[in-house]
Formats: sequence, structure tokens, C-alpha cells
Amino acid sequence: MTTDNRRKFDGDKLVIASHNKGKIAEIGDLLADFGVEVISAGDLNVEEPEETETTFRGNAVLKAKHSAEATGLPALADDSGLAVTALDGAPGVYSARWAGQPRDFNMAMEKVHAALADNMDRSATFICALALAWPDGHVEVFEGTVGGTIVWPMRGEKGFGYDPVFQPTGFDTTFAEMEPQQKHAMSHRADAFRQLVKACF
Repeated sequence: MTTDNRRKFDGDKLVIASHNKGKIAEIGDLLADFGVEVISAGDLNVEEPEETETTFRGNAVLKAKHSAEATGLPALADDSGLAVTALDGAPGVYSARWAGQPRDFNMAMEKVHAALADNMDRSATFICALALAWPDGHVEVFEGTVGGTIVWPMRGEKGFGYDPVFQPTGFDTTFAEMEPQQKHAMSHRADAFRQLVKACF
């Protein structure tokens, strides 16, 4: 579908279909220039649906539609995760679930490290699917990626999720060591956002 056929977002309120404060803050920063009021699904007491799809795109659509239907407002959902080449793409769509409940990403990063063991292939990709859904059921979907390497031990206090073990290609710092502005300019989420903004804003 060309950008000409994409539905434009023309509202002033957008629900972010997430309860993840780090993700909500990052999306809020990325949308700051558009005068859009960003509200989290958690603030509207919308429960997170069970992620039953097997792809990032599928889960993003599921979450966006759920929040749009529950609130009567357009909703933006992100489904993203880390795909490690030597682990056949794991943790992939189960990235958050590797962290258990309550979410412990230090444990999840240790699981990745243990699973890689002595494997020399440390390549990995962060993938982000963004779905923008309207209450009438219409959805637009975009997918962004950034390649890099898994490093150990963890490095950096910024960022969230798997950021302390992910060093993007061409850099000697992890996402968790970068200033947010630098990460936002090049991340998988930023890649998907550029596509979303060009098509819908």
C-alpha cells in the first residue's frame, strides 16, 4: 500500500496501548512535535489483552484494536522484541515473557547470555511493529528494525528491556549507555515511527 492510500491521523488524542512506562515515554517523545495528547491504556484502566499472535505485527494489531474498541479513541500499539540469530530468532515475540512476572529483564538478559553459551555468532536484531487502529476497526501497520550484537556483561543504566546487552552495528555503546535522543534517532521504534509519521501524520 502506498502512503497516499494510508489513513491520516487527524485527532488530538491518542491512546498508547501499553502499560510499559519506558515505552510510553519513548513514544510520547517521538510524537511530541505533532501536538497530540498521548494517554496510556493503563491510565484509562484498559486491561492488556493476551498476546496470542505469533508475529510482532499480529500482536501489535491485536493490542491496538483492543484499546481502540475499549476507549472509542484511536490507539497506537507497539509490539517489539529482540531476535537473536543463534537462538533461531528467540526470544522474539516472547521477549517480555522471558522476563517473567513481575518483569525482570536482568533475569531475561541472563537467560539470553546462558542460551548463547560459547556460540560465536552474537548478531541480533531489535524489531518493532507499530499498529495504529481506529474505533471503526481500520488499522495501519509499520515495521522497523535495527541490527547489532549481544554484549556481556550488561552495560548502561539508561533505556529499558534488553537495552543493556544490545550494541547497535557501528557503535561501541549499548542502547542503555546512549542518551535517549541518540537512541530515539536510530532505534527499531524510530525506524517504524518514521514510516508511521510519513504515512499517517
